[in-house]
Amino acid sequence: MTHADELKSSGLKATLPRIKILEVFQKSTQRHMTAEDVFKVLLAEGSDVGLATVYRVLMQFEQAGLLSRNHFETGKSVFELNEGKHHDHLVCMDCGRVEEFFDAEIEKRQKAVAQTRGFELQEHSLSLYAACTKKNCPHRPANK
Repeated sequence: MTHADELKSSGLKATLPRIKILEVFQKSTQRHMTAEDVFKVLLAEGSDVGLATVYRVLMQFEQAGLLSRNHFETGKSVFELNEGKHHDHLVCMDCGRVEEFFDAEIEKRQKAVAQTRGFELQEHSLSLYAACTKKNCPHRPANK
C-alpha cells in the first residue's frame, strides 16, 4: 500500500505534507516523536513544511487513527505509529528515553483489579518512570 493509499483509507486527502510526515514515522528508528522532532527531520531533508502544519497534521493523524499520542512527564506530547498492538511504556527519568514492553501478567492483573472493583476495563495506558541502572548506557546524558 502506498503512502497516498494509506492516507486515503484513513479518510485523509494525500497532500505532500501529510505524505512527508507519514514517511518520517515509517522511516525513523525513533518510535516516539514530538512535533518538534518531526519538524527537525523535515528541516534536515530540506522540506518546506512549517511547524504549524506539522502540529495540524499530527492532530489529523491522531484523529484518523494513524498515530497514537502519549503524554509523558516531559510535558510534551509524543506520537507513534498506531500499529494496532497494545504495549506499555518504560520511561527513563535520566534521559527521557522511552522503551516499549508487553507483559501478559500485568495485563491480566489490570483487568482483575478493574473487575474486583466493579469495572470492565475498556482501555488503558501504563507508563512506568524509572532511573536507568545500565552501566555505560549510551542514552545517559554525559553529566550523570
